[in-house]
Amino acid sequence: MQGELLLIVLMHALPAAERPLVYERLLGGYTAVSAAPGSLEERWVWLMAAHVVGQHQVDLHFDSHRRMLGLAREARDWREVAGQALRIALLPLGHLLGRIPLGNIGRATVGVTKVMEPPEPVQRLIDWAVLAVRIPALTRH
Repeated sequence: MQGELLLIVLMHALPAAERPLVYERLLGGYTAVSAAPGSLEERWVWLMAAHVVGQHQVDLHFDSHRRMLGLAREARDWREVAGQALRIALLPLGHLLGRIPLGNIGRATVGVTKVMEPPEPVQRLIDWAVLAVRIPALTRH
């Protein structure tokens, strides 16, 4: 519970102006490893991190699930394809009702409404992306 509370504070503490920048950093990492052979699991970790950050903004949230759907199709993981299609269909309703589960990694292996602490590899990527966005801003002063 303490970890979930910390996550809630951190995700809400991320200013709206920083969220797309952090999201783009994470997508850059995803793109960088996409071409590497045998990179499927690493690619999922990048997308899960992007989902955790982007799920609070409709366009980023949709984009993360669209990319997850594409990766699931590429991997021929039909269970994941079905799970992503369901998440894309439910996404507008979740935002309208304000029912976005904090920390949820967006995979079909996790319940749609599950609030969670992201796995350590996912959280490390989020922390890296936040720092990468904030440090240049700090050095300009």
